[in-house]
Amino acid sequence: MARGPRKAVEEKIAEKEELIGALKARLKAEQTELETLYREKREKDLEGLNQIIAESGLGFNEAADILKRYLQENGQQSA
Repeated sequence: MARGPRKAVEEKIAEKEELIGALKARLKAEQTELETLYREKREKDLEGLNQIIAESGLGFNEAADILKRYLQENGQQSA
C-alpha cells in the first residue's frame, strides 16, 4: 500500500530543529515563571518574618542575634 510521498531527510531535520527551538523557548518562559514564583514566595516569607519581628518589639539586630544563638545552641551553622 502506498502511503504517499516520503519526506526528505532535510525536511525532517528542519521540522525537528523547529520543534526543539519552540521547546527551548517554552522552557525559557517556564523557567522565568518559576523564578518569579520563587521570588514571590521569598518576599511573602520575609514579610511574615518582618511582621513577627515588628510584633515582638525587637529590633532587626536583636532578632538576628537570637536566631544565631538558637542555631549555635542546636548545633547548626549560622549563615
